[in-house]
Amino acid sequence: MFDTVALIGVGLIGSSLARLMRREGLARRIVGCARTRRTRSVCRELKLVDATSASPRQAAKGADLIVICTPVSTYGAIAAAIAPSLKPGAIVSDVGSVKRTAIDAVTPHLLDGVHFVPGHPVAGTEHSGPEAGFAELFEGRWCILTPTEGTDAAAVRQVTDLWRRAGSRVEIMDAAHHDLVLAVTSHLPHLIAYNIVGTAADLESVTDSEVFKYSAGGFRDFTRIAASDPVMWRDVFLHNRDALLEVLGRFNEDLSALQRAIRRGQGEVLEALFVRTRDIRRGVIEAGQAEALLAGGPETETATRHPEKKRRARGGKPAGIRRRTSGPGR
Repeated sequence: MFDTVALIGVGLIGSSLARLMRREGLARRIVGCARTRRTRSVCRELKLVDATSASPRQAAKGADLIVICTPVSTYGAIAAAIAPSLKPGAIVSDVGSVKRTAIDAVTPHLLDGVHFVPGHPVAGTEHSGPEAGFAELFEGRWCILTPTEGTDAAAVRQVTDLWRRAGSRVEIMDAAHHDLVLAVTSHLPHLIAYNIVGTAADLESVTDSEVFKYSAGGFRDFTRIAASDPVMWRDVFLHNRDALLEVLGRFNEDLSALQRAIRRGQGEVLEALFVRTRDIRRGVIEAGQAEALLAGGPETETATRHPEKKRRARGGKPAGIRRRTSGPGR
């Protein structure tokens, strides 16, 4: 499919892409770029890539596809670094959870004839590093592409085909709308998880050992989410701050209303909320997303540790493309 692919960043997502490309024969040559010597060494030991480099510019030289798999705050510097080495017709994509920032950071640095197709595979676990990846990570998950009006249609098709080969369902979406949707389905839930775990740790009347010993399923799930990559999520919160603050404001209003209902003993209010949210859970199951604990967040422990079980449970690779009528790239 591609002659040479450069992965700038070989953590969970980058290493999963490398494994997928190996399995499916999607690239003749894969180059991995990582800052640390240890990560580069692990990539070679695991045979994830054919070559490694500490330099994004060197890694991207002559590549047909360059996928940026690093925290969003690094995008501008990476785009500036790789721009001189990109050949005409090269495709640059990414896997970040905030798309407006990605577009604003990358596009000013790219020369004419180089195509940027922003992407976001809505998949992940709480683990990080090249050892954490697995080729099945993207199966049955959505991958959202957010091309702008001027994005080359052929480049969009190639990136779409890549994610379809990964077993993902592809949707084309406006970048601003993507950021709002993910603020609801992923970013706010992660923020809540970090806060709940922090609150539990700070309670003076409850010891850490009691928190560990008596953790019920709900709290365990929150701790799994709160174990996600701190740098990545710091960047997500800061770079999607407008959408996140909008959703957080609405959440705070709803939380205050819930607090009043509990204080006043309004059981009917509580029950009505619980019935409505149970119906939402059923909708998630019907949409085939039940294995993801939160959209864009950690998988269940079974799926994470035993990807072969996850593969069997899905019963095949769904494929297809959906395009929002409000989206770009007609």
